Amino acid sequence: MVQVTIQTSRNSSSIIKLIQSFFSMPFLKWFISKGYYQGVFWSVMISVFSVTNDVLMRFLGERLHVIEISFFRFLFSMLSVLPFMLNRGLSPFKTTQPKMHALRAIVGAIALGLCCYSVNIMPLSENTTIMFTEPLFFLPLAFLLLKEKVDASRWIATMVGFIGLLIILRPGSQTFHVVAFVPITSAILFAFSNVMVKKMTNECTFTMLFYFGVGTTLFTLIPLLFFWEIPTLRELGLLIMLGIGGNMIQVCLFRAYSSTDASALAPFRYTEFVVSAIFGYLFFTQIPTIWVLSGALIISTSTLYITIIETRKEQKVLD
Repeated sequence: MVQVTIQTSRNSSSIIKLIQSFFSMPFLKWFISKGYYQGVFWSVMISVFSVTNDVLMRFLGERLHVIEISFFRFLFSMLSVLPFMLNRGLSPFKTTQPKMHALRAIVGAIALGLCCYSVNIMPLSENTTIMFTEPLFFLPLAFLLLKEKVDASRWIATMVGFIGLLIILRPGSQTFHVVAFVPITSAILFAFSNVMVKKMTNECTFTMLFYFGVGTTLFTLIPLLFFWEIPTLRELGLLIMLGIGGNMIQVCLFRAYSSTDASALAPFRYTEFVVSAIFGYLFFTQIPTIWVLSGALIISTSTLYITIIETRKEQKVLD
């Protein structure tokens, strides 16, 4: 058993060294250097990986159930981060907040399951725009659960954002779809998950990623038994890409905010809508409606304002 552990650790160390040597190549050093343009690059890549995952879930959803897609997404996400854990010894596996990890995993599994379902029943651009409301839900949740003080300007920005959401949903009209509440619920749960992350500031990033992957995999394991379908080789490849893509979003996020100030990168978060509109047209011939475009503009403006204000507030605390 000891020999197996040592061998596994050596294998993971070799993988890490291979990755490090790859990025040490002269023409790749730019990507891991600090700077504004590097931050912009990684911010845009967050949007690309996020929308790519949505496209993968839509393709997989043609035959596989949401539960099975979610299970493999979490499983391969956990396995892809494991070599980085083993390379650091036992310290990343230690946690003082197992209950919080478990609760975050349950909330995250349900949120991603709903997100996976919504991309299969709604146009990509519309789904992406509704998911942009996550910061709008984070604010009242932080006020209620973290007892954070929220000034009037942020409350006003939040209300403006919800007006943008109403423009997209258009309740009372013939175009109103109840299914729109699926991504809304997902956004609320993701916001709740982010509130929990804010309460777990002492945890290592790898610890957060690993136990989230373990918890969500276990949570979806039992329901998987009722919806199991043997994946084809093509589907298995897409599922592996989905799991790695989930971690790549986190990696790009870390790289972006370590390259330059978060406030400078806030506007580039909304390239995701542009990417989703392009991918939606290329893969599914979907064209955003004028209502979605109008709502997206209002939601992005309000959440951008909130993001900039929150970032400045955190900088003042650090200073």
